[in-house]
Amino acid sequence: MEQGGVESVVCDLNRALVARGWESVVVSRGGRLAPLIGAAGGRHVEMDLKSKNPFTYFLRAGRLRRLVETERPDIVCAHSRVPAWLAVRALCGLSIPWITYAHGANSVSRYSRIMTAGDLVIAPSRFISEFLQASYGTDPSRIRVIPNAVDAARFNPAAVDASFAGSLRTKWNVAGCKVVMAVGRITPVKGLDTLIGAFARLALPDARLVIVGSADSSHAGYERSLRELAASLGLSGRVVFAGGSDRIPECLSIADVVVSSNVRKPESFGLSAAEAMAMGKPVVAKGFGGVAEVVVHGKTGLLVPPDAPDPECAFAEAMSSALAGLPGADAESIRQSAVSRFDFGIMSENTVSAYETAMRKKEKR
Repeated sequence: MEQGGVESVVCDLNRALVARGWESVVVSRGGRLAPLIGAAGGRHVEMDLKSKNPFTYFLRAGRLRRLVETERPDIVCAHSRVPAWLAVRALCGLSIPWITYAHGANSVSRYSRIMTAGDLVIAPSRFISEFLQASYGTDPSRIRVIPNAVDAARFNPAAVDASFAGSLRTKWNVAGCKVVMAVGRITPVKGLDTLIGAFARLALPDARLVIVGSADSSHAGYERSLRELAASLGLSGRVVFAGGSDRIPECLSIADVVVSSNVRKPESFGLSAAEAMAMGKPVVAKGFGGVAEVVVHGKTGLLVPPDAPDPECAFAEAMSSALAGLPGADAESIRQSAVSRFDFGIMSENTVSAYETAMRKKEKR
């Protein structure tokens, strides 16, 4: 529960369920976002559901089993592979319905197959639904496609703390500059090396690239390599490594264009892209995976052709066009596209409907 799209979705689901009168208990190893669970009316239980150490599997599954027997939940949801494997053991013989959330197109394997094992499987996009069907033969009747939601009240240009946003402009030294922004954890899968290379090709000396996000200890070396790449390209003063932030709307308010630079592994949905659009910002992304369902090409951003022979050049051209302005697309139309399609109320209603369906199915067995 440190940062990331899955963690944000869990927080949103907790808030949605509590608002509908459900008791929500979130079990995780803990982290920076864990306090948000209690603040929204849920309850957080800290437990190591993250470690992949096989020697502690039975011990941790036993702890989860005891928690389940104490809480007696109506339904259990697993949002990642290790928790799902622990849940299989913990729920054995208890007749409690469970749902797996397939948040990503993980490498096809027996280990990853566990994310199709729930009584129902929730996918954030048609892309993930089709991936599960093609990779594991998952019955489409067991899959519910529920796009992630955007908190339209929080991601609202009118609600931004202008003073704080102004302090960020000063801190990042981007006042008067065109700002290209990337938001998300710093990992190789995010393709930030491609983004920096593309930014170097922009013929805009007054532009700045701001990377909002941090790397965990396992990816500290990758972040160092990005800094070295920026320096080698003569961009040390033009690429800002802003670190992680709890004030993403204020960060996004400074951007002129937001880029999702995954070029190797497709996004399952693209929550940061949807949030940027809710702030009225055009998004540039590779036209594959779930983000291709989020960004409307030419209307809310630009999709780089998936088969572009030179991704850096293609991203540079798309960013340049987006910075110049999309014909017929203004900030308000971009925002409305996001808040209407990724409405929090719709996500909440569809989620509860899926949970109730899983519970009815279990009762009939």
